[in-house]
Amino acid sequence: MNLIIKIVITAILVMGIAHGIPGVHVVSFVTALIVAVVLGMLNIFIKPILVLLTLPATIFTLGLFLLVINAVIILLCANIVGGFRVDSFWTALLFSIILSFLQSIMYKFLGNDK
Repeated sequence: MNLIIKIVITAILVMGIAHGIPGVHVVSFVTALIVAVVLGMLNIFIKPILVLLTLPATIFTLGLFLLVINAVIILLCANIVGGFRVDSFWTALLFSIILSFLQSIMYKFLGNDK
């Protein structure tokens, strides 16, 4: 049940951020739900591989390169999910920062911390 709540929260945040940032386009709430699921799967399976492969760059930038990895995950999700589009890398970077920040706040507020 906790996982379903997190997916729905992420979908709501994706819809809200898409309305607030020009350059992020989500067709419907169902698409936002699919985006939430795909982002979760990419974060579970692909992100650890990318973090491991880019470890020297991450260490050199004191962890800031993880923001680039998050943006790449968002762009990859946009390529996988039809109806979800991000116009540029910088838009994906901004989207990922805002999404991560809002997810942290919502999970703390609802008591669903990781």
